[in-house]
Amino acid sequence: MVENMTINAIRVLSAEAIQAANSGHPGLPLGAAPMAYTLWAKALKHSPSNPHWHNRDRFVLSAGHGSMLMYSLLHLFNYGLSMDELKNFRQFNSLTPGHPEFGHTTGVEISTGPLGQGIANAVGFAMAEAHLAAKFNKPGYNVVDHHTFAISGDGCLMEGISYEAASLAGTLKLGKLVLMYDSNKISIEGSTDIAFTEDVAKRFEAMHWQVLTVEDGNDTAAIEKAIKDAKAETEKPSIIIVKTIIGYGCPSKQGSHKVHGSPLGNDGVSEMKSFLNWPCENPFEVPAEVTAHMDALTKELSKSEASWNTLFENYKKEFPELASEYELWMSGATPDAYLESEEFWSYNETVASRSSSGKVLNNLADRIPNLFGGSADLSPSNNSDMKKRESFFATNYAGSNLHFGVREHVMTAICNGIQAHGGLKSYAATFFVFSDYMKPAIRLAALMGLPVTYILTHDSIGVGEDGPTHQPIEQLAMLRSIPNLNVIRPADAREVSAAWYMAMKSTKTPTALVLSRQNLPALEGSSKEALKGAYVVSKEAEKPAVILIATGSEVSLCVEAQALLKAEGIDARVVSMPCQEVFDAQSDAYKKEVLVKGVPKLAVEAATTFGWHKYACDVIGRDDFGLSAPGNILFEAFGFTAENVANRAKALISK
Repeated sequence: MVENMTINAIRVLSAEAIQAANSGHPGLPLGAAPMAYTLWAKALKHSPSNPHWHNRDRFVLSAGHGSMLMYSLLHLFNYGLSMDELKNFRQFNSLTPGHPEFGHTTGVEISTGPLGQGIANAVGFAMAEAHLAAKFNKPGYNVVDHHTFAISGDGCLMEGISYEAASLAGTLKLGKLVLMYDSNKISIEGSTDIAFTEDVAKRFEAMHWQVLTVEDGNDTAAIEKAIKDAKAETEKPSIIIVKTIIGYGCPSKQGSHKVHGSPLGNDGVSEMKSFLNWPCENPFEVPAEVTAHMDALTKELSKSEASWNTLFENYKKEFPELASEYELWMSGATPDAYLESEEFWSYNETVASRSSSGKVLNNLADRIPNLFGGSADLSPSNNSDMKKRESFFATNYAGSNLHFGVREHVMTAICNGIQAHGGLKSYAATFFVFSDYMKPAIRLAALMGLPVTYILTHDSIGVGEDGPTHQPIEQLAMLRSIPNLNVIRPADAREVSAAWYMAMKSTKTPTALVLSRQNLPALEGSSKEALKGAYVVSKEAEKPAVILIATGSEVSLCVEAQALLKAEGIDARVVSMPCQEVFDAQSDAYKKEVLVKGVPKLAVEAATTFGWHKYACDVIGRDDFGLSAPGNILFEAFGFTAENVANRAKALISK
């Protein structure tokens, strides 16, 4: 039977690629091949000739270590992934890296590998689909109508993020979300029973999911029926527990943890081919029957897109304005007029930057209708809600204010899925100190080039009485260490506008807005120059004897210190550096113009001094944790005063 031969082709190609690389994870591809083929061939709505078709079903391989499963599918389903790329699995510059990478390999919807993240990404895809459908669908015109499928393993379900995601998905009744659980009861260390004995079915039932079970992972008819049953349930997300044998097809190794992350070996590959009655002798050879079958199948799959194209042409005739808006949203373009207007740049008042951020966000929400985001149960504190928008609930998918509950990690990963889906501009908000919980997903957004915006408030020891557990110290350095992430700590409301401008204009870089709880004075010299990452916010009278560099609330402190120094006849320059990453990308000439060579420089920031010595000879910072006390008292106790800044500057000059 050609379908069974095709399933075995997935197994053989996966095992051969892993063997050629002498690296990889054959266990999942061999065990999960039947469910993956059945899904892609019988249930998944996709168009291999146009992988970016808007109304395709989304597929996420959450268990990203099983990447050869994905690559074998993409090759066999004619996504343009050549056999040579399979032969170059895990090799330099190949399109088949060790784990699936978004934007690198056509057909990969999201980067996965850190276990559990893919399940959360899938929830984001499903939320995006639900919101876009509520916005654009009209009777007879379901222009947004697709499912999200994810394949996970035991490891994914051990990670806490998977249950954060599943809990929220059940609450939101995301009926178009289907999780296929490759339940082989094996992890790297052996049987999952050594650390994972819970009843997964009961747990998902408790989270308001439909639970379906397939007892034999090779029973494609049962798998197909389970997928149909999952799609028929519209009020609950569904999990299909598929009981498989890890490494199936290699009798001497299957069912063992030894096949999880090690090649089968040449003898093991030969044994597998014999067991599967594989007809091809040469490596990386696919039977002609399989090729013919897949050519016919992929042509048939393209009919779904053709049907949708006809639907959308009729939709454009009946709802031309809505169709134009849909195309604009899906293009990813951001309206530029307001961002460039005098009105946008004129706003500046003495308020906390979390408050000015909320005002800018709401002004943007009036003009950028596809903003879609929210907070981990902190929107009143971090001013992240869009006042004129409704909330996104199971009863109102048209709402665009998201409520994630106290789930910072999954919030961030879900926003990655929303952004990767297309059509929406996602943002996530919480207290800055909890960026520690967000970091794994922020890193993946940066790796994928997803321009998600993170609103991170309560940015320093200024948090005060909440104490050291809630006072960020090392978080700025942590975020700044992530490549392709713009970390912006604005000094006043106008710099907040600049920060949002950068976030909205970004197409390949996520943005972290680091915002204060305490009020920040409107600076006379703040300007659009903040878009360069650093600029002279308060000039010297003639020639600077010292340069004071600061971010956020410490910029106004340096302006005060500049006045004290001036009274003593010392000419100082104050540089605001809201974003190191953007400043570092400027020309050498500009950087030398701002930070004049040969002039001593003092950096001031209410956080760790780590990283500042590349700009300054001396740093006033905090290399220990905070304390519980009013913020103004802590600033004084820890040396963040104009007098201390002036004294340290004078000490530098005298050296």
